[in-house]
Amino acid sequence: MSKLALPPLGIGTAGIGNLYASVSDAEARATIHAALDAGIGYFDTAPHYGFGLAERRLGEALGDAPVLISTKVGRLLEPTTESGARHGFVDADPFEPRFDYSADGIRRSHDSSLGRLKRDRVDVLLAHDLGQLTHGDDHPRHLAAFLDGGYRAMRDLKDAGAIDAIGIGVNEIAICLELIERVELDVILLAGRYTLLDRSAADILIPLCDRRGIRLIIGGPYNSGILARDDLSDIARLHYDYAQAPAEMIARAQRLAAASARFGVPLPAAALQFPLRDPRVTTVIAGVANPGEVRDLIARAGAEIPEIVWAALAEEELEV
Repeated sequence: MSKLALPPLGIGTAGIGNLYASVSDAEARATIHAALDAGIGYFDTAPHYGFGLAERRLGEALGDAPVLISTKVGRLLEPTTESGARHGFVDADPFEPRFDYSADGIRRSHDSSLGRLKRDRVDVLLAHDLGQLTHGDDHPRHLAAFLDGGYRAMRDLKDAGAIDAIGIGVNEIAICLELIERVELDVILLAGRYTLLDRSAADILIPLCDRRGIRLIIGGPYNSGILARDDLSDIARLHYDYAQAPAEMIARAQRLAAASARFGVPLPAAALQFPLRDPRVTTVIAGVANPGEVRDLIARAGAEIPEIVWAALAEEELEV
């Protein structure tokens, strides 16, 4: 197992890859610089975020800053003439992602990421979006490609010292449980499955990672945005799991917001801090798209939240 030390708080970069809305190069650069100034030392990215745009912008903004970086493999980027909003990203770079979990695909993806990031190495390499949730009927084929060659390519990179840790970056628990029994993982980045709205990782996955010595990074603490604001009245702007939030989730989030507001605690602060209340969670990462969101993130991470608030939030969940 890797001995890589990860900090409790990191930054996700889908926002500077133009997720949902376009961000200028200057604003993306200012966002990363604000994070560095605030003491953030860990950045998570992926080729999928803006089809190379997030990695490219992150590399340009970081320069040679001594930070930890995780990126992902499993998609290769191919030139395209398509434009407009694609896969949730707006005004992205002119590439189309194609899934490839083979050994050659993993190596090519890693090399391309280093080029965009302008770095000789990254610290953590994660196989991105394996599982039935993403691939449906194609899941067995992609999983076989990963197990038959892609995983070995990642291990070879680690054994050669090119990276410090390997793992998976996913949005579903089932693939985590399946792979833990079949390969050795240093890290799991799980998005959206251990939050105030979805605590499904708590019963089986978190205890299993703890027993196996797998570092657990929780991404998506705001469940794609629905928990990132106190005012939940503008329903059209609320996202859950990268889509328009369903009415049930909006109602639950509104109840949680009301419960935290009774004690003067912002819902986003509670959402950000919730995963780290479990000592078996190593890191939480949250996406930012402008310097103001970086300032908000730091304020939320440092907010004092009394135990009575957590009890009130837990009571709301029990009533669902």
